[in-house]
Amino acid sequence: MLEALIFVVFPFCMVFAAVSDTLSMTIANRVPLLLLGVFAVVAPLTGMDWATYGWHFAAGALVLVVTFGMFAAGGMGGGDAKLVSASAVWMGFNIHLLEYLVISAFAGGVLTIAILSFRGSVLATYTSRNMFLRNLADGEGGVPYGIALGIGGLVAYPSSPLMIWALAQLAAQ
Repeated sequence: MLEALIFVVFPFCMVFAAVSDTLSMTIANRVPLLLLGVFAVVAPLTGMDWATYGWHFAAGALVLVVTFGMFAAGGMGGGDAKLVSASAVWMGFNIHLLEYLVISAFAGGVLTIAILSFRGSVLATYTSRNMFLRNLADGEGGVPYGIALGIGGLVAYPSSPLMIWALAQLAAQ
C-alpha cells in the first residue's frame, strides 16, 4: 500500500498542477497540501530516520523562503512557490533536490522561449479563444511555470529517496 501511494501521489500532483496552471494560471492549495500531508504520513512508515525526515522538511522550508522572496519580487506565482516547496520536501536536502530545481529551471527557460515565440506568432490570434491555449496566447499573462515544475518533478522523481525505497520493496518481493 505504501508503495502505491509513493508511485501515484507525487506524479499525479505534478501532472494535475501542470494542467491546472495551463488552463487557469493557478495551482490549487490542495495540491501542495496533499503532497505535504502524504509525505508526512508515508515517510516515517518507510523506515526513514527522524533526522532525514527533518532534513526533508528543512529543504522545503528553505525553498519556501527563497521562492516566497521571488513571489514578493513578482518573479514567481504564489502557487508555483508553494508547489516547488512541497515538492522539495519529497526530494529532500540532497542532490535530488538540485536535480529537480535545475531540470525545472531549464524546462522553464525552454517553456518561456516557446510561449513568447508563440505569442508573437499569428497562431496566437487564432488560438486566443481555445480553452487550453488561451492563457498561452495571452500576451498580458505570465508563463504557467507549473508546467516546468511538473516536468522537473516527473524527471527527477524516479531517483528520489521514497521512490528508491518503493522500487527496492518491489524488487524484494
